[in-house]
Amino acid sequence: DYDGDRVDEWEISCADEVLYLDREDDDELEWTLSKKIRLNDIDGDLRSHLKEHEDPPETISYNGIEYSAESSDVGHFYENCGDEGQEFIVWDYLDSSEKRTLSIEQWGDDEHEASAGNIVEEFQFSDILPSG
Repeated sequence: DYDGDRVDEWEISCADEVLYLDREDDDELEWTLSKKIRLNDIDGDLRSHLKEHEDPPETISYNGIEYSAESSDVGHFYENCGDEGQEFIVWDYLDSSEKRTLSIEQWGDDEHEASAGNIVEEFQFSDILPSG
């Protein structure tokens, strides 16, 4: 049984926008709010780099902001707290202010997703209600 750090994620949708609120407990509580971005919107040929090197580069530029590699982890995604988790790899990046985040996830052998967002504070959120 792996006893690693836990990250909880909530999908927040309003009209046609979907955001992801993450709470990570890694020695201290950290919150991020992000949205999915297209890999092609990241400067350079990220897909080719991933195929050739199996890891993304140490620095990445997106929307005119340069991000530096902060960490990489292997995790398991449990949808709705289910029993069977899907394994993935995540590479996390921060900008120089350490307030903007960018993450690249690998699912399976060659499926990749990316997201960009900001580090936020818990007090910035209230009254998040479940859909349905």
